[in-house]
Amino acid sequence: MAAIPSQEKVTLKNTGSEKGGYMIPLILVTSLFFLWGLANSLNGSLIKQFQIALDLNRFQAGVIDFAFYMGYFFMALPAGYFMKKYGYKRGIILGLLLYAGGAFLFYPAASMREYGFFLFALFTIASGLAFLETAANLYVTVLGDPEKSEWRINFAQSFNGISLVLGPIIGALFIFSPIEYSREALAVLPAAEAEQIRIQEALSVQPPYLAIGTLVLFVTLLFAFTKMPDVGEAESEAARKISIFSLFRHKHLTHGIIAQFLNVGAQTVLWGYFVDFKLDFAREAHWVLAEGYMDIINSITGVKTVLTPTQIAGYHASFALVLFLLGRFVGTTLMSRFSANRVLLWFSTGATVFVALAMITGGLTAVICLSLTYFCQSIMFPTIFALATKGLGVESKLASSLLIMSIVGGAVMPMLAGALFKFGPAYALIVPMLCFGYVVFFAAKGSQIKAFVKG
Repeated sequence: MAAIPSQEKVTLKNTGSEKGGYMIPLILVTSLFFLWGLANSLNGSLIKQFQIALDLNRFQAGVIDFAFYMGYFFMALPAGYFMKKYGYKRGIILGLLLYAGGAFLFYPAASMREYGFFLFALFTIASGLAFLETAANLYVTVLGDPEKSEWRINFAQSFNGISLVLGPIIGALFIFSPIEYSREALAVLPAAEAEQIRIQEALSVQPPYLAIGTLVLFVTLLFAFTKMPDVGEAESEAARKISIFSLFRHKHLTHGIIAQFLNVGAQTVLWGYFVDFKLDFAREAHWVLAEGYMDIINSITGVKTVLTPTQIAGYHASFALVLFLLGRFVGTTLMSRFSANRVLLWFSTGATVFVALAMITGGLTAVICLSLTYFCQSIMFPTIFALATKGLGVESKLASSLLIMSIVGGAVMPMLAGALFKFGPAYALIVPMLCFGYVVFFAAKGSQIKAFVKG
């Protein structure tokens, strides 16, 4: 067998004092987790909004997610090669510029009301996020004590959870019209009146995305003028000859790529279809905790009208994201006392059991179980990432690209679940249950690092 590049230890070139040199860079990198969570969480609002603004059916509007995840898939590997040659900081700045550029493209896209233009803007944003996630997920694991890498990435991902909760609220307050329209209702209106409504619905996305683009540009400037420690990894000729295919000799990385593909796929199924699950399992029955959360939000926003079952289901979905955020903080705390793979084993087992219970029980119990699944899934992405790239040294950058590419599972698994949904919601849940089952295997055995033996 041909010689494989050695795994030199990743080290950081500290630009500050030994004690506090990482603090400002860590804060800036952590802000990236918030920014890409915001972009992801707004997609659901866009799917609903575009059905009216662009006169799309649900399947056509759903292409938003597909275009978004394709951006990750196609750009993750180029992002890895770019940062391998030019470093983390330049990769992050390029990712932020793509993100801001895509957000600004929403302004002309809304004015023209061209769906293809919107999809291009979303693809551009996702391309930028591929750079950010490839860089930040790995950067935060090496920006400090190696023994606390899993804790740091889960702490940073907690801010991602905050933006996930805020995204639907931004959509409700600044994108959705206070008057609810349907395609059927617009169809019976005079053509000119219906067209004017659609124009206003399309233009409503301009202010939020202009604000997001401006915020991202501001963060870009902070990165540009801040000294960031970089990885000292280009010392040997072997390091420059790393092949993407040679990475698959690391069994824990290979299992991690599969686990991440399935984890993101399961998450997209549950998040994308949660409202449908709620309406099918328990249209009129509601979880008291979610109702209490709904009442609090309504009291803050001043909503007084009677809500439809679909709107109430949306509040259940938002409350489930609160549980997701809570799970991030609980998981991060547990990792300060227990190993990351053990905590991942507990959470992934819980997710598998809750989905299975939802399939078996149905009704409101199923809705509660699916909500609790959000809590269990909260730590999976960052922990899988950290465990899969552990011990890879100079190969970590390209390995992180493969893990970000595996996000394409979010484009694949929902199609499988959608095909099963016609037989009933319980059948659709087979997909996330099997996905979580593999994560259990990864946590228990697949994440173990095994030495490579040359032959």
